[in-house]
Amino acid sequence: MVKLDKIYTRTGDKGQTRLATGEPVDKWHPRVASYGSVDEVNAALGVAALHAEGDMLKAIRRIQNDLFDLGADLATPERGRGLEWTPLRIIESQVTRLEKEIDAMNANIAPLDSFILPGGTPLAAQLHVARTLCRTAERNVAQLNAMDDEPVSAEALAFINRLSDWLFVAGRVANDNGADDIKWVPGANR
Repeated sequence: MVKLDKIYTRTGDKGQTRLATGEPVDKWHPRVASYGSVDEVNAALGVAALHAEGDMLKAIRRIQNDLFDLGADLATPERGRGLEWTPLRIIESQVTRLEKEIDAMNANIAPLDSFILPGGTPLAAQLHVARTLCRTAERNVAQLNAMDDEPVSAEALAFINRLSDWLFVAGRVANDNGADDIKWVPGANR
């Protein structure tokens, strides 16, 4: 269980932090950037939740919790050394759940005949903000994984990729199942 009784420690005043393993790293390290960008997605979803209700609100809150799981996963790199605890990892069922929810939401939406502009209802607009931040997080996690000594699990990569798809479809749901989507009109302002 996490217990935080002191918020500032001054240990980061010189530009370093510690991973969950205790390993010191620079605050600009790609691993810190990865879980930091995941936190940005989570914060955007906190704003989206202000506009959500019912099943959508429950799904957003569940995903926010899953994003903390992902952050914990990324903050605890697998280095082949024994730890005093079992690290929290994203698992396949978390990815599969997103896929099932995407399919269920998308079943009620007409296929796209154009790209859509981010916007529409306040909830849809905020879900699109979260989606774009999620794409940034995905790039950061993929870049981290491409480093020789910074492994990321296949499940963590799949989760962040699938989440951006979930956010796109949820944005369409929030726009009256796509009826209120704002379509891109190529060259409209020439």
